[in-house]
Amino acid sequence: MVQGQIVCKHCGSTDVVKIGFQSGTQRYLCHACGRKFKADTAPFHMSTPAPDIAGALAMYYTGSSITDIRNHIRQQTGYYPSKSVVFGWIQKYTDSAAQHFAKAKPKVGDTWIADETMVDLDKGIKVWFWDIIDAKTRFLLASRVSLTRTTQDAKRLVQDAVKRAGKPPKEILTDKMKAYPDAIFTALGGYTEHVQGSPFRVRASEESTSRVERFHETLKERTKVMKAFRDIDTLTEFAKGFLTYYNFLKPHEALKGKTPAEKAKLRYGIKTWADVVNMPVPVEVERARRMTPRLKLEQPKVSTEGAFKRKRIKPHQKRLPLPSVSAVYTDRKGQRLSRTPHRGWRRAY
Repeated sequence: MVQGQIVCKHCGSTDVVKIGFQSGTQRYLCHACGRKFKADTAPFHMSTPAPDIAGALAMYYTGSSITDIRNHIRQQTGYYPSKSVVFGWIQKYTDSAAQHFAKAKPKVGDTWIADETMVDLDKGIKVWFWDIIDAKTRFLLASRVSLTRTTQDAKRLVQDAVKRAGKPPKEILTDKMKAYPDAIFTALGGYTEHVQGSPFRVRASEESTSRVERFHETLKERTKVMKAFRDIDTLTEFAKGFLTYYNFLKPHEALKGKTPAEKAKLRYGIKTWADVVNMPVPVEVERARRMTPRLKLEQPKVSTEGAFKRKRIKPHQKRLPLPSVSAVYTDRKGQRLSRTPHRGWRRAY
């Protein structure tokens, strides 16, 4: 490749041509893959550089507030994004990461640990966070959000974990909450042994509580940012994103710098938020976006036939009102037309 030559961001081809500018930045079209891109570090249809967006995502998932993220970007670049812009970045790329890793099947152990904790949100709303992790790899198999703390909630947590792992465990360790025994037996039958005790008190012959201490610290980081949510649906989507971040993007000291996904023998190339932001949009998704017709506001149909007859205007003298007119008013005799209502006038159409 010649130095300074433009290369397609999606396929690496050099068969590109210029197709104009967007906000002062040159745009290109790749003849090899048929996709468009810009000659800068910002994602397509965005003006903020990718490193700034990736930094905002990393700060958010490590416990920084939206205000702290905005102030940090302002100090670094001079750009002060609004809260809605930062939330838009988080929602967009969290969804992209979750969809990318949705079908990954980790190779986990036979001992799982379940936990639940309560968090107070704004407006006095109390929600429960349910988590179940693999003791061997620290892989977070399932994470749920609920407004209740019942047997059905615990059952759904176990079912989600089994679906993700592709197999049931030989034993599940929980605290003494009454919902777990019935939930585990209903979801898994008699195959899985249920071990209850003090919170995460593991059998002395096997291992101590050190394998979940770091996970508890991570939960505190997550709880800090989740308190800012006011909507349970948005909170549920964020829980899915946190599961992806914890498993695939966050290295663990207990795993010698590896992520739980790497410990679970998963091979993947997306290791940081910068990789997620720069991840190309699939061709079929981009084509679907182009094929989707844009919504057009239908203009009201205006009929002036009655008014023309009353005024005795000849056909070649008809003057139709503008299509954007939402209403036309006439006087009491029906001889004058106006777009502005007057006292005593009535709406013609």
